[in-house]
Amino acid sequence: MTDSSTMNEPNLQDIHDAKLAIEDHVLRTPLRHYPVLSELLDADVWVKHENFQLLGAFKVRGGINLVSQTTRDERDRGFVTASSGNHGQSIAYAARAFGASCTVVLPEGANSAKAASIASLGANVIFRGDVFERAREYAEELADRENMRFVHAANEPALIAGVGTYSVEIYEDLRDIDVLFAPIGAGSGASGACIVSDAVSPSTHVIGVQAANAPAAYHAWKSGNFETYPMSTVAEGLATESAYSLPISILRKRLKEFVLVEDSDISSAIKLYVHATRTLAEHAGAASLAAAVNMRDQIRGKRVVLVASGGNITVEQLKSALA
Repeated sequence: MTDSSTMNEPNLQDIHDAKLAIEDHVLRTPLRHYPVLSELLDADVWVKHENFQLLGAFKVRGGINLVSQTTRDERDRGFVTASSGNHGQSIAYAARAFGASCTVVLPEGANSAKAASIASLGANVIFRGDVFERAREYAEELADRENMRFVHAANEPALIAGVGTYSVEIYEDLRDIDVLFAPIGAGSGASGACIVSDAVSPSTHVIGVQAANAPAAYHAWKSGNFETYPMSTVAEGLATESAYSLPISILRKRLKEFVLVEDSDISSAIKLYVHATRTLAEHAGAASLAAAVNMRDQIRGKRVVLVASGGNITVEQLKSALA
């Protein structure tokens, strides 16, 4: 098991090292300016397109970095993890790249496109429980029983360092960023964004965005208390009942602001992405834009980056959002 109490927060050097470790396995995604979004928000708006990333989401950066650092013994034992979808894809892809077996436990009713992708990468897919936390509990039991390397979806420094590389790319491509919006599910991506921003652009105001119907990380960030909250969001990439210690410890020290957005606002943002950028974002990937629309008055006249963290939306989800 991964004991978060013994972990060190990754630093900028760890993220630069991760960038070298993953560069042959992932894509450098574009950072694009959109006049339609800029006019709508009365700001200078840019989108970091992790929805164009290999496997359709930013998570693969973390999976490759983590597995690249494991021992031969760990790879021989194989990996097991739990996921709502994108994290599972990342570990399955990384395990295959480094010649290891992988089992991914998904909650029942998981995104069918993500589940199919995980299976196509050669992983053993198991459906267990109604929400991510039940899947995680089963994955931990399986790791103990089968002596596999359990990979936590958040309490892993190498995951955070790996996904932090998208933020390094942002600052390499664009200067003088006033506001950066990053979605928060388990919190690895936003943690990486905070670490990089603090080091290279401390004036940038990083805003974390979570679904109002899955607010566990938000409440843990505010209070420091880790409690379970009822969760009913359609955004499976943000759908956690609980918060996790490593990312929350980073976010409580570094995150400037944390906001919640309604599912209806996220669905509107999916539609807006189609209209303004001609690209697809899944619900978690559209959360940043949803927050920016809600905060239009606060960001007026500023240079704003929106992290579109993923694009793995099913046809049914897209139809519902566009309806």
